[in-house]
Amino acid sequence: GICSPVCVEVPSETEAVQGTHMKLLCISCMKREEVSASTVVEWFYKTEGGKDELIYEYRKVHHEFPSRFSGRLQWNGSKDLQDVSITVLNVTLNDSGIYTCNVTREFDFEIHRPLFTSSRLIHLTVVEEAGEDFTSVISEIMMYILLVFLTLWLLIEMVYCYRKVSKAEETVQENATDYLAIPSENKENCAVPVEE
Repeated sequence: GICSPVCVEVPSETEAVQGTHMKLLCISCMKREEVSASTVVEWFYKTEGGKDELIYEYRKVHHEFPSRFSGRLQWNGSKDLQDVSITVLNVTLNDSGIYTCNVTREFDFEIHRPLFTSSRLIHLTVVEEAGEDFTSVISEIMMYILLVFLTLWLLIEMVYCYRKVSKAEETVQENATDYLAIPSENKENCAVPVEE
């Protein structure tokens, strides 16, 4: 059979920690991989209630527009342009907002050139510190409970084995004493006449 690459559209993370790098994931699977296409990628940013501002563009070359992100945007997409993600370096609290990834593909047919467009919205929230994930807290508690249970089980096994060994040693000691014991007899019976 013929194998072809599989493209899975995965949603982006929506929370970043201040001072870290944040990958804004945008995957736009090519619908007609057997046909060549020219791709244009545009990234927009806006604050809550604000207007869209073009911050990054890919049109055969990468271009970063002057904005609050100047010098902090990095292309993180794939060569086949199905993954058209970018990374925001050194995220700040002011980077919270709505990011839009627009992908336009123009397919190259002999007769006509149809356009395919897709758009992804990412609502990003930047926090000062990473919060505890509920599932990680539960797994940590379960780990401690398991450690306590295993420790108690080990102590019980050690006490049980120690008692068993002690009892076996006592039995061996009693058997050895019984085996080595000589019945006492009267001294008269034991006296041997001496000949002169």
